[in-house]
Amino acid sequence: MPNPIKYNKKFDELNEEEKILLEINKKSIADFVEQSSSISDVNYATRNAHAKTYAVAKGTFWIDPGIPESLHPFFDKEKFDLIIRFSNAQLKVKNSKKDIPAYGFAVQIRDENNNLLSNYPLVNFPLFPVNSVSIFLKLFTAINHFYIKKWSSLFPLVTQIIKVVPSILTGSFIKNGLKLLSKKNDFILSFDYHSVGAYRLGDHMMKIKLSPKSVDKNIGKKQNTKKALKNYFQNNNFTADVLIQLCYDLKDQPINNLNVEWKNSPFIKIGEVKIDKDSLLDPRDCSNELLSFNPFESKAIFQPVGKIQKLRDEAYKVSVQTRRKINKLLHGKKSEL
Repeated sequence: MPNPIKYNKKFDELNEEEKILLEINKKSIADFVEQSSSISDVNYATRNAHAKTYAVAKGTFWIDPGIPESLHPFFDKEKFDLIIRFSNAQLKVKNSKKDIPAYGFAVQIRDENNNLLSNYPLVNFPLFPVNSVSIFLKLFTAINHFYIKKWSSLFPLVTQIIKVVPSILTGSFIKNGLKLLSKKNDFILSFDYHSVGAYRLGDHMMKIKLSPKSVDKNIGKKQNTKKALKNYFQNNNFTADVLIQLCYDLKDQPINNLNVEWKNSPFIKIGEVKIDKDSLLDPRDCSNELLSFNPFESKAIFQPVGKIQKLRDEAYKVSVQTRRKINKLLHGKKSEL
């Protein structure tokens, strides 16, 4: 294989129009989070994406002793501690029996001294529907406005959705969309989970895939996802392979073209994620609800790469700051009662 391409900050740079649209979007995020408790009819401010928490768990990342020597500096311990959040991508928390199968598997990696190394918000769909930063920002802003203002903002939302359609008509997107549709009723832990965008691995760039081992897709067919997860971890351990791809050629492994899969880059197994049974934490606990899985809080050598990823940095910051401010106030009021 050729040498991996080196990271360059130019992959992340936004133009002036994109920066202006980002400021408008950040305002819509703050407005959404401020009103999120009434939008979802809950007694706390929710996240601006993946608002619904199914479960939070402790886990362990065991490093494969056979990883290539070039990766040793990044994975220099036998194991690392994990906090994992299972979620749904919807912006609104609903108490429905069946949610759309848009699941999140967010992983926080810490060292033996409990210092944060990296955050990876993984999802069960490997592609992102939009490559244009401007179109994405306008769409995300329109979605926030729709939840806040309801039907008066429907037309702008429909307009932006129409602009997205051409980018989801790729072979990769259609193939993965049909695959997800065929698995819509499968158990949340039976899916593969992906980083979607690229991340730094020191001077190089990678994508991440988490592939569960020996999980029955038919578990919890008659239960809602939260209850199915709880029951699963009362009786079972969970193990998943952690695989990475490296970027060698921008034509085959594009950084800012997220609606196609990387090709001609073999998967490298770097370890396993393990969650022992009875490792679930209380997702309603205030400290767990305040958890942040912002990948830009990671060490520099593990941070996200790309223009769409750069937007997520600003979105996470606004969402987390607003949510923590409101939830700490709410928590303080409860303590006074």
